[in-house]
Amino acid sequence: MKTRKIFYWICTVLIAFFFLSGGVVDLLRPPQALEGMTQLGYPAYFMIILGAWKVLGGAVILLPGLRLVKEWAYAGIIFDLTGASASHIAVHDNLQHILTPLILAALVAASWALRPDSRRLDSAASRA
Repeated sequence: MKTRKIFYWICTVLIAFFFLSGGVVDLLRPPQALEGMTQLGYPAYFMIILGAWKVLGGAVILLPGLRLVKEWAYAGIIFDLTGASASHIAVHDNLQHILTPLILAALVAASWALRPDSRRLDSAASRA
């Protein structure tokens, strides 16, 4: 059980770090990030929307409680990552840009699957 908890926290902290830092970058819209978003065909304002949701999602998966919101955060993070991969495929980007979001999605799936009962929507503890 202790190993499961360790792996849960490793996956969760890594994903939270990527989403919190990535969200801040999106909100600040530095030229390199803006160029990347433009190459994918998205308008500049989309970075503000994505950035806000990334920061919120990264924070929610770290916070205790908020089980229902946590489920939505995990879903949103998966939507973001699979959408990023699809966007890179659509513009014929290199394999690294296509696979990186999918590898992060695997970490998200691991975090979700390994989460303790206290963070599960469907746990017996949540029905008590």
